[in-house]
Amino acid sequence: MRCVGTALDDAAPAVQSGADTPHSKVLVLITRITGRLVHLTGSEATLSVGAFEYEVFVPEFVRRQLQGSLDQEVSLRTIEYLEGNPQKGGRLTPRLIGFLNDAEKEFFESICSVDGVGVKTALRAMVRPVREVAVAIEEQNVKELTALPGIGPATAERIVAKLRRKMAKFALMIARDLPPEQAGQQSVVQEAFEALVSLGHSAPDARQKIDTVLAAGKKFKSVEDLLTDLYQKERR
Repeated sequence: MRCVGTALDDAAPAVQSGADTPHSKVLVLITRITGRLVHLTGSEATLSVGAFEYEVFVPEFVRRQLQGSLDQEVSLRTIEYLEGNPQKGGRLTPRLIGFLNDAEKEFFESICSVDGVGVKTALRAMVRPVREVAVAIEEQNVKELTALPGIGPATAERIVAKLRRKMAKFALMIARDLPPEQAGQQSVVQEAFEALVSLGHSAPDARQKIDTVLAAGKKFKSVEDLLTDLYQKERR
């Protein structure tokens, strides 16, 4: 991936190496990437495009939607930003963040526009569907927002103060079109993930545990069934 120039937008979210800053330096270069999804792990998706493979960061809610698309062609709307701190002798590295549609991308950019919320914080926090987070902001539900990884009470208050009047359209988003049985499974997986996080597991640990259970191809009708299966596997 080639970095073209260093024209920067002070109004966009910023990331420095190892830290978040409220003002980003975002490149508007690659706005969409389409290719075969060859790898999906943690917060990263790898797409094969011609002779190249591109690493794209994805929030958790996007990663879950991509789980059933391995070895298939996918198309992601992207944000490109520069990571690094040249003032400390480091280099600027271009990074991509991917979303399944423009609405998800716009919502993420809105979250990053809040003071104290950088790209890394937003990536870590967005473990729930856009609609659910938007509803929490619209209803000024600070308690629900603080349940998101990395979002403390002060940050949640700032998110509500800045975005509450801009969330109506996101709160009306509908779930991505899925077959009924798959849509139900997605809901169970999401609720199980949130249950593990609420029990003190880190987001990556919760993802790894759920992925291990789902790898067997078994379908679960309820969160309790999934967590019971997980518990039994860990007891063996």
